[in-house]
Amino acid sequence: MTKVAGKVAFITGGGSGVGFGQASVFAAAGCKIAIADIRQDHLDQARKHLEDAGREVMAVKLDISDHKAYRRAADKVEKSLGPVQLLFNTAGVSQFGPIQNATREDWEWQINVNLWGMINGIQIFLPRMLERGDDCHIVNTASMSAFVSLARTGLYCTTKMAVRGLTECLSMDLENTKVHVSLLCPGAVNSNIHESVLTRPKHLEKTGYYGADPEVFSYLKKVIEVGMEPETLAKYVLKGVEDDALYILPYPEFREPLERIHARVMDALANPEDDPEYEKRVAHGVPGGKRK
Repeated sequence: MTKVAGKVAFITGGGSGVGFGQASVFAAAGCKIAIADIRQDHLDQARKHLEDAGREVMAVKLDISDHKAYRRAADKVEKSLGPVQLLFNTAGVSQFGPIQNATREDWEWQINVNLWGMINGIQIFLPRMLERGDDCHIVNTASMSAFVSLARTGLYCTTKMAVRGLTECLSMDLENTKVHVSLLCPGAVNSNIHESVLTRPKHLEKTGYYGADPEVFSYLKKVIEVGMEPETLAKYVLKGVEDDALYILPYPEFREPLERIHARVMDALANPEDDPEYEKRVAHGVPGGKRK
């Protein structure tokens, strides 16, 4: 079990939404909090809220896709608050539409933030955690889109399925260390992720989708405003971290879709009796087979 009280938590996207929910809940649990966000207005609001509640908090403006800036932010936080023991790779962006309409810039933007931003955090903080050897935890926020595909979500789905694979493999690689890993997969959350296009860099502005369109924003907000509140979700995360859980999946409405997907996969999977080379592969311990 990971004890969080007294630990330093670095939370990307911590200025609002899911990340701010995590900052609030883990601060209340006794953590020192560093919130990183690309929007200064969100940072200012979040810092004031936490400070007014008597929490120890540090705010850093950061584009998580910028590896050098990320390293500078990490150094600054650890110099001020102490070694980071809890890393929340929470920041993410979304923009929806048919894959065939996507520009290269559409792909680059979502991959840079949703995947490279997470890789940057892991590459910067994980070596420090391993070198110190104390109990640490990394929470990677994906989405139920890591399991469930939907039309018009191809770019987002691609990044979130990659995050799932990254997290599962990372958990295996760190099995004999004191660094634990969790994969958080939210469904709908009452957040402002629909506004993420406002943070899109100028050099990646060419899009086959929508921009800062008030009508689109209004529609997307109506879809997610019935979702889980960020602090409610963060309480599930706290329990998952304390329990060293690999999967944090607090959305029962996805049980039926997942059961249906897994049933289709199992139906498509070949049976051993239908493959004359099955025994040979198993005997040699190939991936997926029984080991010697």
